[in-house]
Amino acid sequence: MPEMPPKAPILPKAYNNLDFLNSTHARTIRILAEYAEPKARLDRQRIRDTIVFFGSARFVDAETAAKAVAEAKTPEQRRQAVQLQSGSRYYEEARELSAMLTRWATEVAVNGRHFVICSGGGPGIMEAANRGAHEAGGPSIGFNISLPREQIPNPYITPDLSFQFHYFFMRKLWFAYLAKAMLVFPGGFGTMDEMWELLTLEQTRKLNKKMLIVVYAPDYWKNVLNVDAMEEVGAIDADDRQLFKYADTPEQAFGMVTAWLKEHYM
Repeated sequence: MPEMPPKAPILPKAYNNLDFLNSTHARTIRILAEYAEPKARLDRQRIRDTIVFFGSARFVDAETAAKAVAEAKTPEQRRQAVQLQSGSRYYEEARELSAMLTRWATEVAVNGRHFVICSGGGPGIMEAANRGAHEAGGPSIGFNISLPREQIPNPYITPDLSFQFHYFFMRKLWFAYLAKAMLVFPGGFGTMDEMWELLTLEQTRKLNKKMLIVVYAPDYWKNVLNVDAMEEVGAIDADDRQLFKYADTPEQAFGMVTAWLKEHYM
């Protein structure tokens, strides 16, 4: 009588197989998870409308900047400290604006729904936005992302509303999906990437809703971007310049955003 073969091993089910889930073959599943899991959590929290803040991760608050200036010893340290102090203006103004919008959103909330501050979850302007909301007693969202130099969620995000993404495009989908207004503070390549994608979606009418895009600190942005040159050579139309508005103070931006939301979403 032939020998019985050894019993086949009991392998994990596909949805419990971490080797498979982390392989190239399961990439579509991971992408879908970065849509479905945030949606489930946001639905539980009844969050349907957000106000998104974009901006540099490199800015610090005024207190941290002042400390760096006081402690600088070498010319290079002084140069970097002065740079930090210059950028701290944007951190503090984003923090103030976020607090103003959070207090307003709490006052106008209907049936538990109100406009929730949302950021990319990291440091800089992202932290300032979450911090302002926290200091005003409201919730805020952080859509963080894993990077080679790990970006750690800032401590001011509402714990149940802290998310971690792998795919930039899924993270940007969630920025756009619930947003009714976006505030673009001074920033670098990442901020410009996010801003241009939203402007492109607006220009090509891919957003099935009305969206306000406020570009904060026109002195900075007009120095970085020459929109006049784009129009002069015909790369954009004159009407495309109406896709965003400039604001230069928290009060001015607050007035723009709240008037827009009252007109279109209340």
